[in-house]
Amino acid sequence: MAVAPKKTDNKKKKSHLKTVSNSAPEPTTEEMKSFYREMLLIRRFEEKAGQLYGMGLIGGFCHLYIGQEAVVTGIQSVQEEQDSVVTAYRDHGHMLSCGMDAKGVMAELTGRKGGYSRGKGGSMHMFSKEANFYGGHGIVGAQISIGTGLAFAHKYKEDGGIAVTYMGDGASNQGQVAESYNMASLWKLPVLYIIENNRYGMGTSAERHAAGELYRRGEGYGIPGEQVDGMDVFAVRDAARQAIDYVRGGNGPYILEMMTYRYRGHSMSDPAKYRTKEEVSKFKDEHDPLLIIKNLMNKAGIKEDEIKSIDKDVKAIVNEAAQFAQESSEPAAEELWTDVLKPVEE
Repeated sequence: MAVAPKKTDNKKKKSHLKTVSNSAPEPTTEEMKSFYREMLLIRRFEEKAGQLYGMGLIGGFCHLYIGQEAVVTGIQSVQEEQDSVVTAYRDHGHMLSCGMDAKGVMAELTGRKGGYSRGKGGSMHMFSKEANFYGGHGIVGAQISIGTGLAFAHKYKEDGGIAVTYMGDGASNQGQVAESYNMASLWKLPVLYIIENNRYGMGTSAERHAAGELYRRGEGYGIPGEQVDGMDVFAVRDAARQAIDYVRGGNGPYILEMMTYRYRGHSMSDPAKYRTKEEVSKFKDEHDPLLIIKNLMNKAGIKEDEIKSIDKDVKAIVNEAAQFAQESSEPAAEELWTDVLKPVEE
């Protein structure tokens, strides 16, 4: 007779979550203000994108990054200019963090020719070779293979760069992730895999779709990993610095599982009825990345006037981006025939 599997008592599980280390240097007031500004820009930009979507100015899908701002901000802060970045379709925050202009990003979201892909990529397919940002990909898990390939290019060119490759908890179950782990470890490729675990793969909780802890998925391939508090930008920065030093040192890939949370649905069309209002409120009230850093700023003696000045500057940038996007014209019909590969004629 079959025996039912024993239920795991999650309350007794030992936490592996990495927070700010006691040995980590205290953040300076300038770092606090810089990180606050970067995260606030992403937050306000995404809120504005949500408004434009509601007005019918953004078509197709639109996946917002609200709640997860600390992840990309902390990681980008310790990257170097030659490093490349690739991610999935929840990508607006990554673009802004890479230094891409808010006007160009918003124009692309609205399908205008002033956008980074001249209005042909939209929210899910945007690139900037100048910023070493290689997308935004709509196919779940596709970017992990691409990021592994970018790492191969860095190693082949010996340019000192690493490939920072983001994925969600849902994408971590894709078969090509395991294939990429194997290849990256075998060839000691300079790639940092970031799993943004926001607790839900579309509408399915991680507890229901993923067995085991995601940061340990690379152990069978000899890839080290750790789990990090992805709502604390300084915990993210400290963990990313150590991981990047490891990867850049020629030791091969590394995995960081960022425990984060998205406040909105999977996309703008998702009412997110699979979770309670109490759960969302708890994260907003107790773990919000902007609230965490704002409390640190207050303790550090940063005046409220300085914080308000940052808020004002960010608001102006976002409003200008929205205005630029709406005033930019749509791409001409001839754009249908540009950037299309075809066989070389004999």
